[in-house]
Amino acid sequence: MKKLDKLILKSFFGPFFLTLAVVEFILLTQYMLKYLDDLVGKDLGMAVIVELLMYFSMNMLPVALPLAVLLSSLMTFGNLGEHMELTAIKTSGISLIRTLLPIFVFTIFVSIFAFFFNNNIVPKANLKAYSLLWDIRQKKPSLDLREGSFYNGIPGYSIKINKKYPDGQTIAGVIIYDHSKGRGNTAVILADSGKMSTVHNDQYLSIELFNGKTFVEEAVENVRDDATPFLRQRFKENRIMFNLSSFNLDRTREELFAENKMMKNISQLHYVTDSLRRQVVREEKLVSNNVAPYYSYFRNKVSLSGKIDTAKMEVKKAVPPITVNTIQIATNKARNLRSFTQSYVERLQNTARDSNNFEIEIYRKYTQSAACLVMFLIGAPLGAIIKKGGLGVPVLISILFFITFYVMSILGEKWGREGLLPVWEGMWMANLVLLPIGLFFLYQARNDSALLEVDMYRRFLNKLKRNKL
Repeated sequence: MKKLDKLILKSFFGPFFLTLAVVEFILLTQYMLKYLDDLVGKDLGMAVIVELLMYFSMNMLPVALPLAVLLSSLMTFGNLGEHMELTAIKTSGISLIRTLLPIFVFTIFVSIFAFFFNNNIVPKANLKAYSLLWDIRQKKPSLDLREGSFYNGIPGYSIKINKKYPDGQTIAGVIIYDHSKGRGNTAVILADSGKMSTVHNDQYLSIELFNGKTFVEEAVENVRDDATPFLRQRFKENRIMFNLSSFNLDRTREELFAENKMMKNISQLHYVTDSLRRQVVREEKLVSNNVAPYYSYFRNKVSLSGKIDTAKMEVKKAVPPITVNTIQIATNKARNLRSFTQSYVERLQNTARDSNNFEIEIYRKYTQSAACLVMFLIGAPLGAIIKKGGLGVPVLISILFFITFYVMSILGEKWGREGLLPVWEGMWMANLVLLPIGLFFLYQARNDSALLEVDMYRRFLNKLKRNKL
């Protein structure tokens, strides 16, 4: 490897890994904000949070790579141009294309890595991430008994504490409604004070009550409601145990989530897509047979020659008149036919949309990988043109192009899902639109164009003014 290649790669690797980490962090933070309500207040522990973040960071990596390539290539060649190093390289007889070559080769390897990572690692990470997220959603919030309010987190009980002392265990003014037997609040426990703690590895909550009363309605058959037996007891000390198993994070079998499109690789997606396509074709062929019972036909007997045989034609003496009953029957058949066709068409559309969704995931693995090359073709020449390094202008330009790429990707995906465009056209639309822009910038940078220099436009405007005069 020549010294020039080492210099350029060394200049590129620093910004690349830095921007990749920053972009990954931003995307991951934005993504996790959607699930913040599901995570807060459940005492999950640091290990569970780190595990979830690790899985979702794998999901974000294919999205972060194109933006990191765009921003780092812009910064690298912007710095080279700003410090006149790019000019010195061109002066020595080395073309811009040769200067871009080492990073271009590296970007090819990044694209290949992104494809295999997206196809093999991301589906497994998604399976573990979303199964874990489902279990977190099912977990109850952590035990939190607050002063002056009822707590209903323990199944079958409502607990109110008037005073909770700083030690976290001593309590006063306790009211407990017991409706665990499914007959309403048939038992009420009142106590002046108490002490609570968790036992058996936090599987049970123990509340020891002092100086209280218990009120219980007895369930007796064949007794009027206004004569229900009522039991009242006093106690000096009473201990109640509450099962806290519902607060545990129970893990669901991951196989139950494996049918989602995000958990499949390309071969599995192709299998599902082909199955759904064949299902649509079969359903379309059955339309005529399913619609036929809603119609009534009047047929004449036809000879083998295909002509009407008047000799064998059934002749009726009189055509029955159209009655109100006949009109009503025809109206009902028309309504039934409309209802049937609407539901049939809707079912076909849903099946076709599901097929498009799986096909979208297939092309997404290719388009996100190819986006790395497209972003490099935009970022590297543009950096050589603007000759500005750092995090100022490159960041603004990178955000502009990435937003353009993102919006076109979303539109193409939506149009492909709804059948307005073939799925492959919708998914490749963003890359196909931005690729000519990158080639145009490459052409301008190769010819030392002053495309983004203010002086060029100032001279152009002055020339127009002189021509008018």
